[in-house]
Amino acid sequence: MKFKKVLVIGADGFIGSHLSEKLVKTNFDVTTMVVYNSFGSIGWLNDLPKKVLREIDIVFGDITDEIFIRNSVKNFDIVFNLAALISIPHSYISPKSYLTTNINGTINLLEASRLGNIDRLIHTSTSEVYGSALYTPINEEHKLQAQSPYAASKISADHFVESYVKTFNLPIVIHRPFNTYGPRQTERAIIPSIIRQCIDKNIKKITVGNTKTIRDFNYVTDTVNAFIELSTSKNIKFGVPYNSGSGKGISIQNILKKILKYTNCKKDVFSKRSLVRPKHSEVLELICDASRIRSTTHWNNKVDIDKGINLTINWWKRNLDKLKNNSTKRMLD
Repeated sequence: MKFKKVLVIGADGFIGSHLSEKLVKTNFDVTTMVVYNSFGSIGWLNDLPKKVLREIDIVFGDITDEIFIRNSVKNFDIVFNLAALISIPHSYISPKSYLTTNINGTINLLEASRLGNIDRLIHTSTSEVYGSALYTPINEEHKLQAQSPYAASKISADHFVESYVKTFNLPIVIHRPFNTYGPRQTERAIIPSIIRQCIDKNIKKITVGNTKTIRDFNYVTDTVNAFIELSTSKNIKFGVPYNSGSGKGISIQNILKKILKYTNCKKDVFSKRSLVRPKHSEVLELICDASRIRSTTHWNNKVDIDKGINLTINWWKRNLDKLKNNSTKRMLD
């Protein structure tokens, strides 16, 4: 017997594909929405075991299409929204696109939820909304600081969610995951970027940005479990954010050292100015206080950073040849 009918928007991405996989394995009736493209690509859903993929209904659409979204969410019990533009560097170049997807797209979904009959909507926020920590660990009461156009778009989306909960009494949960990593993450993120540069013999040196920043890295299965707990727990408060993270900070420099060690990489490491954020946009430290989600649900993170990095390295080694077509100019400079 299947559990509730769920829709995962943005299922073709890194976290969305893992979430879809876990929902199928825990017997949910899963439909995924992937962004329409001329190639008919379903993104990282193609990486799922065939047995799992056969259990998923896939629809193509776009969160920025108001009518499509309104018609698409009608018959689902739970909706997860992971559709977003997330590249911080790109948000400096094309900020209006972040307004279109991250803000207007969220409003489209909120309106669809208001007019539909959804038991629960899970809205995905980000730890970037906190900006540089005023104190650590960071709880949900921390001041929100827009230190990039991306962060500004997510803060605005979070506020729209809060307003719809208060105005229309909608059942919406705000999930605010700290830095997630693991298999299927693209090289725009620091951990897969370093791993790729270490294990690819065609890359002769390693280039990084600011290695002094501190982050709280959470393995993707832990983040996925947080999503599911927030979608099913009876004790959740709607319209308030829930952090998920390990509660342990680590510098990018120490992440680099671990990956060099575990890959037995001897390549020279260089800092590249173009990979460093503008001075006042850089977020120096993010460490999670996950007390709220831990006290409200059964969630706890289970994969420590060393195990998670090794799992990710092993995935990259198995998939490197397949992924080489995605090589970027940045990797080969």
